[in-house]
Amino acid sequence: MKKNYSYLLIGLMAWACQPKETTLDYTTMSDEERLKAATEMAQNTIMVDGHVDLPYRMKVGGFTLQREILDVSVRTDGGNFDFPRSKEGGLDAPFMSIYIPAGNQQTPGASKALADSLILMTERLAETFPDKFAMAYSPADIEANFAAGKISLPMGMENGAGLEDDIANVEYFHGRGIRYITLTHGKANLIGDSSYDTVRLYNGLSEYGKQVVKEMNRVGIMVDLSHVSDDTFKDALAITPVPVIASHSSVRHFTPGFERNMSEELIQAMAKNGGVMMINFGGSFIDSAYAAGSAKVREHLVNWLAENNLSRSDSAAQAYISEYTAANNPFPTVQKVADHIDYVVNLVGVDYVGFGSDFDGVGDSLPTGLKDVSMYPNLIAELLKRGYSQEDIEKICYKNVFRVWKAVEDYAASQQ
Repeated sequence: MKKNYSYLLIGLMAWACQPKETTLDYTTMSDEERLKAATEMAQNTIMVDGHVDLPYRMKVGGFTLQREILDVSVRTDGGNFDFPRSKEGGLDAPFMSIYIPAGNQQTPGASKALADSLILMTERLAETFPDKFAMAYSPADIEANFAAGKISLPMGMENGAGLEDDIANVEYFHGRGIRYITLTHGKANLIGDSSYDTVRLYNGLSEYGKQVVKEMNRVGIMVDLSHVSDDTFKDALAITPVPVIASHSSVRHFTPGFERNMSEELIQAMAKNGGVMMINFGGSFIDSAYAAGSAKVREHLVNWLAENNLSRSDSAAQAYISEYTAANNPFPTVQKVADHIDYVVNLVGVDYVGFGSDFDGVGDSLPTGLKDVSMYPNLIAELLKRGYSQEDIEKICYKNVFRVWKAVEDYAASQQ
């Protein structure tokens, strides 16, 4: 049979004329070129941050439901987050932390009342500045808000004490928009033991805590294992049929003895579960030398102020503090945060890591180059310098956490 080679030739010519995808080698770029590429990448890619403490920043600042809301639609002097800086840095979906201090656990009803109040304050942001902010209850919501140029405000409850002793509150808070719950905070609660607490009431999850995890799975709330003790972490993984998150935790390898960070064993267990670990940017989370260095600087400044009979608010004091701190900089660098991401990626792969800055929650401890939400491109540029691809960056920015979130949604839908 005679073959028609003319058709084959036409096909090959058409294939040759197709535009080819070019894979950029970011490692060969200059620092300036790489930062420009990182900034464009950040601004054109959905970026989720697992933990931003704006609601509690508003509460500490004296803003209430009765008082005018903190205007973060414009650039603010204080804090790490506002709309203009988020747009500069490419942040599209900061999880608003509905933070319940462990002290509230002493008063029945106080934790739930505070959670309700902070949720209302977050909703009020979206209602007050609807052209800039919008609530988000799913990955689909974030995608729609991103297309509209709005910053999404998904919510996570930091400290399951907000559930009080009523399992029905799990479904209640899902209805209020909560999409993850950090099981504990600084102290053991009714759910389980905390990494920060030397008292271990249950050596893991309580019986009530096991019910809470199952109910979170049923209604579609992600289980957040930041803050919990190692045993609580393992107990939760043994129960949950869906992936979990650690919304703002870093790698214990770099901070030996700091249980609040995750060990190699826990990182591997979370990856096996399909979960995602979102790296905390706070100084004490990423560099064990930071605490000692900052304490030394702080001690010097306290003594200097006393010797010169000045307060921190005096202009002369502010000038000296700024100069001395710059000369004796105790802060880690953006490279340290990249080291934590590298560690996770080298251990279990790029599919299990994300950003969980803890902006507005770790005070003046943030790394040089990552002082606020405008500076994510500095971290992305550092990752590109280390050989990460655009696809890797997209996974870290949102695809990994979206995968977990959708799995949790799908499981909950199957239970209805």
